Amino acid sequence: MKISFNLSEVDDVGKWLKAHVNSKILLFHGAMGAGKTTVIKSLVKALGSKDEVSSPTFSIVNEYESKHGTIYHFDLYRIKDLEEAYNFGIEDYFNTGNWILVEWPQLLKDMLTENYNEIMIKNNVNNSRSIELNYT
Repeated sequence: MKISFNLSEVDDVGKWLKAHVNSKILLFHGAMGAGKTTVIKSLVKALGSKDEVSSPTFSIVNEYESKHGTIYHFDLYRIKDLEEAYNFGIEDYFNTGNWILVEWPQLLKDMLTENYNEIMIKNNVNNSRSIELNYT
């Protein structure tokens, strides 16, 4: 499933994702600056959170409260290997049943045993973005 959007329409993208995902584990892929954090902000808003959403590049994980439960937002850009993720207890987050939103998730593929959705975000030549939602 794929859509295109302009940044002025990003709130609609969050609502679209909420309506179309079939898992609470969402893996966000895209080049630096593609808009992963921006799309996550819109999804967190669509889930009913009023918390300020920012990239957890240095903290690795941010936690937000919403009407739909706790949301964990990970940025694994600086994580070098899966062992480093295990050292901060990443598997404990995945076992909570809460929303898990992961930027730069490449290292996690080997540890995921339950279903998850992958979201590919791409910049288009006209400054719009494309999102492709894949189910696993």
